[in-house]
Amino acid sequence: MNTINTAPVLQETDQLRADIYALLATLLRQAPQGNLLQWLSGLEPDQDEDTPMARAWSTLALAAKHSRPQQLDDEYQHLFIGVGRGELMPFACWYLTGSLMEKPLVLLREDLSLLGFERQPDVKEPEDHIAALCEVMSLLISNGQGYEIQHRFWQQHLQSWSNRFFTDLQNAESAVFYTAAGLLGAAFMQQEDNWFLQLSPAALGGGEQ
Repeated sequence: MNTINTAPVLQETDQLRADIYALLATLLRQAPQGNLLQWLSGLEPDQDEDTPMARAWSTLALAAKHSRPQQLDDEYQHLFIGVGRGELMPFACWYLTGSLMEKPLVLLREDLSLLGFERQPDVKEPEDHIAALCEVMSLLISNGQGYEIQHRFWQQHLQSWSNRFFTDLQNAESAVFYTAAGLLGAAFMQQEDNWFLQLSPAALGGGEQ
């Protein structure tokens, strides 16, 4: 997705949220390689913190340490591409309607147009791919869009199905490294749910959805 906005200075919490969405987008777009895999291997979460996110980071770091690039390529291929289709279908329409290219994609495209996002020419997947939606959330936060806009997009295009997808990813037969990625995604989506619930009605536009 492309936007032309100049990125503002973000609060630490919002920068972290944007970074996690960007990481999930990257992991779900392609298998991690090189510097990213090395960075994931070096993660050192606070051992005294016992939260779903802390456990997810620790699991992801351990999985990265025991993964090799070719193994990750094969795992990603089996999970998301396959012969004809992968083990999982990482699209909102599939989870919401049981098929692809349905009404949720039409509504998503309308919202993306209103927000000023354009699909990049080299991207073949529909815009309701989980990686694309995480990328949009990262950009909304990074570009300083208000919590009302962030919440509306998350609520309309991620909340209703992303946890089911990340649970399926954790339990997928082909998943090894991606079991940890699914754990991180599920923990983060729950954290986002709690985050939005804790915001004041004023921050969310007076409580109107």
